[in-house]
Amino acid sequence: MKKRKILIPMPKSRFIKVRCPSCGNEQIVFDHATFPARCLVCGTILVVPTGGKAKILGDIVKILG
Repeated sequence: MKKRKILIPMPKSRFIKVRCPSCGNEQIVFDHATFPARCLVCGTILVVPTGGKAKILGDIVKILG
């Protein structure tokens, strides 16, 4: 019996809602970010790229998608 091929594979990346540790602002960021994401209110770095999955420095509120 043959295995059935998955026609449309699900992506491994998703968007994440992150809360800033210093001011409490919530922001949506990409979990495989290639550029450091900063908080829009205070400028604190929330996401640091690592070459694959990004290192998230804020508090994860919700995983979207």
